[in-house]
Amino acid sequence: MKTFSINTLGCKVNQYESQQIRQLLEQLGLDYTEMSQRPDLVIVNTCCVTHTASAKSRQYIRKAKKLNPNAVIAVCGCLTTVQNGELNDLGENTCLINRREDLAGILKRIAVGEIFFSDVKELSPCPPCLRLVATGQNTIIKTNNDDNIKCKNNLTPLIELPSLTSFKGHTRAFLKVQDGCDGYCTYCIVPKTRPFVHNKPDDLVLQEARALVAAGHKEIVITGVFLGAYGQQTVRRKNWPDQQNDNLAKLLDKIAQIPGLARIRLSSLEPGDVTPQLLDIFCKHRNIMPHLHLSLQSGSNEILKKMCRQYDADNFREKVEMIKSRLDKPAITTDIIVGFPAENDADFEQTVTLAKEVGFAKMHVFAFSLRKGTAAAMIQNPVDKKIIKERSKILRELDKKMQSDFRKQFIGETTEVLLENSTSQPHGRAERYFYVYLNNSTSSLKANELIKVKLIKNEQNGVLGELFY
Repeated sequence: MKTFSINTLGCKVNQYESQQIRQLLEQLGLDYTEMSQRPDLVIVNTCCVTHTASAKSRQYIRKAKKLNPNAVIAVCGCLTTVQNGELNDLGENTCLINRREDLAGILKRIAVGEIFFSDVKELSPCPPCLRLVATGQNTIIKTNNDDNIKCKNNLTPLIELPSLTSFKGHTRAFLKVQDGCDGYCTYCIVPKTRPFVHNKPDDLVLQEARALVAAGHKEIVITGVFLGAYGQQTVRRKNWPDQQNDNLAKLLDKIAQIPGLARIRLSSLEPGDVTPQLLDIFCKHRNIMPHLHLSLQSGSNEILKKMCRQYDADNFREKVEMIKSRLDKPAITTDIIVGFPAENDADFEQTVTLAKEVGFAKMHVFAFSLRKGTAAAMIQNPVDKKIIKERSKILRELDKKMQSDFRKQFIGETTEVLLENSTSQPHGRAERYFYVYLNNSTSSLKANELIKVKLIKNEQNGVLGELFY
């Protein structure tokens, strides 16, 4: 086996883990290539947070098998862990890995030729997982239906995915510091796919961050499944000492002092994660961007209660006011779910009202997706799909206006932009996360450059700017 490709769906955590897989396989001597180049091994790192994500995951698997029927398809990620029937009958040469702790070991055995799929007449239905069984002097890989896959050597201890030394193919690097959620919001399948709350030790986080900076990454995004619970063993704030957590603030303070790290962002937080201490660190370090992503989901207290969120609308308002009192024109972005069961017109109007009050720099609007195995699947009174579509349209139109209004206040000012490309119209993100497009192409510009730009015109998808000398 010489080549591999990786297809990733879903969140920043999944993207981070795909980079770990890429690094592991390269360390084993395989070369990365695009799926169109017919690699020997295709990794599909799946997502199942919505029906659409699950469907796309299955489409990627089918596409991989169609483009290269002789390749080994290794399917991992969140969809493989829930076993809800969405990955049945995938055919031959397909390995479903449903335990994350097995992922690195199984991929290593596939890559170095210790697992022979040709020794198995049929892998359909595909095994939910390969389990390693030691039998005397020989080692056998057994599927859950007791088919045997031969291995050359004796069983070796489980291995882990490596710490990252680069985030290949991207200017910004993601760094996962926390995993797992036991919050059980009623709409969310994640506690079923990542139930064990755990944290990366500070020293390993700093070691990895330094390596990413040494690899040339000027911006690092600190991420996790429930980032605000960093350092805790549960995401339930009522079980935290003083119901507050300053571990993330302490970690951020250390990361910000790494030489050469020009930019730091945090991925999604909840309102309760925003503490005075966290904002103190934002104010202390200029390389922490004035951008916070706070998940709202709904502006209705009734719906938030049905969702089992750990805040209400007033909590959200209070934290936004705190942020705006400490940071200069911060970008506050959010997620909103439209059409949660029993959401009525009044509930939706409360969401619209709160969104206007905050003046979000960007809203990610999602239609409610019923997921089997979640508490919301049992709630009666679903919202009509036509109404969900209409409400989503209203919010998306509001989002366009609020994005434009937010950008407009910076016209005439200068900002730093981290270039993401150097093609005919170079562009990248400003400190406050909106896109900036340069109106004067120059061959001297390169991707991953941090440049100073004067903002001259607000346009539909970003701001037009010119190099500021």
